[in-house]
This record gives sequence, structure tokens and C-alpha cells, in this order.
Amino acid sequence: MKNFLCSLLLLSATTAMAEDTKNEWINTTLTDGTIEKVQTAKYAYKKCVSDEMQKSTYQQQDTRNATETIIKQCEPILAKIRDVYLDAKVPGVISDRHLKQLRMQTTREVLQGMMFSEATRKSGQK
Repeated sequence: MKNFLCSLLLLSATTAMAEDTKNEWINTTLTDGTIEKVQTAKYAYKKCVSDEMQKSTYQQQDTRNATETIIKQCEPILAKIRDVYLDAKVPGVISDRHLKQLRMQTTREVLQGMMFSEATRKSGQK
């Protein structure tokens, strides 16, 4: 019975590993042009976020709501990075992971900046 269970477990592990290789990106290099396009789109995204943060309408809102609104306003610009990756034949899983990382990092920075700005305003009022 133990031999049967061990062989069944080994067989299922082999099948699971075979499916993972389908989504694996074969290590290739991105061209300098592709990297430049990604960096340009990333700069445009960060500039959009920065410009949105400067608007006075967000200063009156709760920092979390304002952060969410700012990130949603600049989401179409972030999608351009995904297009660049897809044009370079990078699998969607990999590009989505990078975009998620970039989005989360930017959201943290925006939230931190908005909280700092709110604290500065409140300390000046007292």
C-alpha cells in the first residue's frame, strides 16, 4: 500500500512540474530598444502619478481614497508597458508580475507621500 501511495505521489508531482514548464519564459535578452520603451513608459507612468498627486482636489480627501483614485487615473499609461512586453514576446505571466510589482511600489510611495502631506498640513494648523 505504501509503495502505491508513493508512486502515485511521485506521478502527480511529475505532472505538476510538466505544467509549470509551459508558463516558463525561456531566458532571452530584451533588446536595448525594448528596454528603452519600457523605461519611457515607466517614466510616463511615474510622471502621471506625480502630476495627479499635485492636484488640490486630492488634498481634501482621505489619503487612502485619494491614493486609489490617483492610481486608477494612471492605469492606462501603465498598460502601455504591458503592450511593450507583449510586442517583445514576453509571456503575460512575467509582464503581469512586473506590472503588479510596479503598481504596488508606486501605490506605497503615493500613500506615504499623501500621508506625509496630510501630516504636514495638520501640523501647520495647530
